[in-house]
Amino acid sequence: MTAQLWDVSRLRFEETAPPALTADQRTTMDHRWEAAVRANPTLFDGPVAALTGFERDDTGGLSVSWTRLTYRYRVLRGVPGAPAVAGLFVAVLQPGDDGGLLVGRMSPTTSAPGQWQPPGGTLEPPREEAVLDLEVLRLHAARELAEETGSDTPADALVPGPVVLGARGSLGFLFTAPPRPARELRERHAELARTEIASGVDPEFDRVELIGSPAELRALPGPSASYLELAAGRFFGV
Repeated sequence: MTAQLWDVSRLRFEETAPPALTADQRTTMDHRWEAAVRANPTLFDGPVAALTGFERDDTGGLSVSWTRLTYRYRVLRGVPGAPAVAGLFVAVLQPGDDGGLLVGRMSPTTSAPGQWQPPGGTLEPPREEAVLDLEVLRLHAARELAEETGSDTPADALVPGPVVLGARGSLGFLFTAPPRPARELRERHAELARTEIASGVDPEFDRVELIGSPAELRALPGPSASYLELAAGRFFGV
């Protein structure tokens, strides 16, 4: 599957029950998760909002079905007969005042080491009984931007953009932040990284760059998120 960008005029979310697993599937999942944690002890089986289905209509509407799971369900991918559960995520396109677009390289202890992507991350579910909506997405996007880059942009300053269908079936929601001085973006990330390293924590981005075109993205060493070139192309109008 290749990544896609969709312009969406209306979003609707419906929470559904978690998928049922057989005893064998659950055992396989637990064993795979334990092996993943042994390989990367920083993995945490925290809560996630997972995609269970979506439907688009002819007028720009998108209906999304989701459920509350934990990270270990990700290891079910490829298990014969296991339910297909994909991720939901948010991402922020952060412009610089020089017209560049900020991208970060995921550090070795993350789930996608060496991958270039915009600030963002897997969506966490709202509190029990609360609804998932655009404002929840926006708040989560602002938090990810601050945690990964040190830029404290208010959530209400983020402008909703297109929806992303990733190459592995994940569904993402893009936001655009107000431009910031390029020097400030670099300095804030550097300060955040120094603070986290001093406290014994690996920063999520071990490097950031401000790219000026999709061609500059392709020239970066290492892989990039499946949707990033499409998103960069939209950002730069090419």
